[in-house]
Amino acid sequence: RKRQKAGAETESGECYRSPFRKPLATLTNRPHCLDSTQHEAFIRSILSKPFKVPIPNYKGPLGLRALGIKRAGLRSPLHDPFEEGALVLYEPPVLSAHDQLKIDKDKAPVHVVVDPVLSRVLRPHQREGVKFLWDCVTSRRIPGSHGCIMADEMGLGKTLQCITLMWTLLRQSPDCKPEIEKAVVVSPSSLVRNWYNEVEKWLGGRIQPLAIDGGSKEEIDRKLVGFMNQRGLRVPSPILIISYETFRLHAEVLQKGSIGLVICDEGHRLKNSENQTYQALNSLNTPRRVLISGTPIQNDLLEYFSLVHFVNSGILGTAQEFKRHFEMPILKGRDADASEAERHKGEERLKELISIVNRCLIRRTSDILSKYLPVKIEQVVCCRLTPLQAELYKNFLKQAKPVEELKEGKISVSSLSSITSLKKLCNHPALIHDKCVEEEEGFMGALDLFPAGYSTKSVEPQLSGKMLVLDYILAVTKSTSNDKVVLVSNYTQTLDLFEKLCRSRRYLYVRLDGTMSIKKRAKIVERFNSPSSPEFIFMLSSKAGGCGLNLIGANRLVMFDPDWNPANDEQAMARVWRDGQKKMCYIYRLLSTGTIEEKIFQRQTHKKALSSCVVDEEQDVERHFSLGELKELFTLNEITTSDTHDKIKCRRCVNGHQVRPPPEGSDCTSDVSQWHHCADKRGLQDAVLRAAWDAAVTFTFHHHSHEEQRGIP
Repeated sequence: RKRQKAGAETESGECYRSPFRKPLATLTNRPHCLDSTQHEAFIRSILSKPFKVPIPNYKGPLGLRALGIKRAGLRSPLHDPFEEGALVLYEPPVLSAHDQLKIDKDKAPVHVVVDPVLSRVLRPHQREGVKFLWDCVTSRRIPGSHGCIMADEMGLGKTLQCITLMWTLLRQSPDCKPEIEKAVVVSPSSLVRNWYNEVEKWLGGRIQPLAIDGGSKEEIDRKLVGFMNQRGLRVPSPILIISYETFRLHAEVLQKGSIGLVICDEGHRLKNSENQTYQALNSLNTPRRVLISGTPIQNDLLEYFSLVHFVNSGILGTAQEFKRHFEMPILKGRDADASEAERHKGEERLKELISIVNRCLIRRTSDILSKYLPVKIEQVVCCRLTPLQAELYKNFLKQAKPVEELKEGKISVSSLSSITSLKKLCNHPALIHDKCVEEEEGFMGALDLFPAGYSTKSVEPQLSGKMLVLDYILAVTKSTSNDKVVLVSNYTQTLDLFEKLCRSRRYLYVRLDGTMSIKKRAKIVERFNSPSSPEFIFMLSSKAGGCGLNLIGANRLVMFDPDWNPANDEQAMARVWRDGQKKMCYIYRLLSTGTIEEKIFQRQTHKKALSSCVVDEEQDVERHFSLGELKELFTLNEITTSDTHDKIKCRRCVNGHQVRPPPEGSDCTSDVSQWHHCADKRGLQDAVLRAAWDAAVTFTFHHHSHEEQRGIP
């Protein structure tokens, strides 16, 4: 019997077709033709599908506008000006309804608002500083001038304020586009890496600065050419950080193009308009110039003129005009022997100078920090010479006869050499031992005064009054606390003595001077500041690392010898009392009683008084010393406890004892006669100095202004 085909019906009428199979459609040779409108609609439906981010399970925002499509409507600022805490640098003028209809929407100015990432961390005085800087560099304070001087004292956050200014200028303006394309930061070599770290810290990778702190000439030139060739709205590395030395050697590359902004850190390096660095920077093609200096006046007003002239050329006239119209009358009026007419004329010219400069200079003192930082106690400690030092000192004055040269009006090389020899003798006789051996002028027969068998291989603290006091300070600090100490000196030979002392006492230490590479400096500073580091002492050459370093790991600083320039000492002493410091700070300024060191300190006071009048605008600053007194360098006063105290005509002290408290709210930074002081160790609150008193201390001046502001008696 033949098999029936699958799916066919049987004779009984049953169907065996599978229920899962569908019948095949009839084939035709004619294609199915769509209407043209249907086809177009079908294609449009394919192309109009919204963009999807090709990430599985992505649920983030897709953006407010499509790529390549210009946003219609009014221009808007980069950040919300009405957000709580927003720092608005520019606010467009309010327009009437009629003016709003006429204005071109594509040209309407917008708010300039500091990035909230930065404005949230700025303190009130820093917000004020950023607004001042922005107004100056955009020519809103002085029409036609685009420069300014940031003269805040050390520790007030000048770096953060300048980073905020750069970031704002690089990203926005009232015209809804960046104000500048590129910025250059020029700083001392030891601060190049610090600037790079600060930019990284505050901007968190939003920008990639180019820091040049070493390399061959060809490599540096290649980097600088690449930096200058950057163009467009989004420059890859818009900030260049470079040292003064490297800039001077490669200035030609940077002078070939235009730069939006140049910032000169520690700008008092530009006090001499004749040096090569000043001229190289002055030839840059940039109108916007910011000069950072906590000490804009260091020695005289002509240096001050150079700084102002660099940022805003011409607002004070020429150098000759400035000297005739301002400098000479002001200095004559500041002299203690000035007549009433000279004082009156000097004050008038001073007010005129202040009114001009204040339009492009902002200055806040470190008193602001007292709200945020622990108490700082600054003490000037007068230390008596040892018998050996006194004999060597008198012997030198008899033989070298520097006084006679000064009386004849000569300032010779031998006079300057005499000053250096006496300063080293005050530090320790070991520093002039070689001269005694060679019997140089002033040291004939001096070798016989040294103890029998004396050798410079070992340090002998008992031969120097200041070294003896330092030995006590370090020993008491080490045995009674976990404080760290910074030792500062102008001479590397003195740092060598410190090293010998530390090795003999088994103190762990680190040393930073001019021989250390830039990269290594940053590493040892970071290590010393770590709470877990075992180093007890940080030795610092004021010439190599006195500016900008942050040494908050220590809270005691010893300024072992004074510098003629008060700014150098101020810079060095500000290393520990800075943002991030958690402990009470003690600053010890050691001076040898009755010697040239006290004369140098008095000269510092005279210069600081001038700075207080011009920069800080203080009134009734004391005229402590006549110019004649300041020339009495080569004398030794053995019968005084403090030559400085004798000369300042202290109004609160009888026979060296304080009998009257200071006036309320007084600040002693420029007026020595207003300093707290005492002449016996019972009045000393500092246990470290109390222990050293019987050894060599004769007198101390105490600076307690920051304690008074904090309500501490």
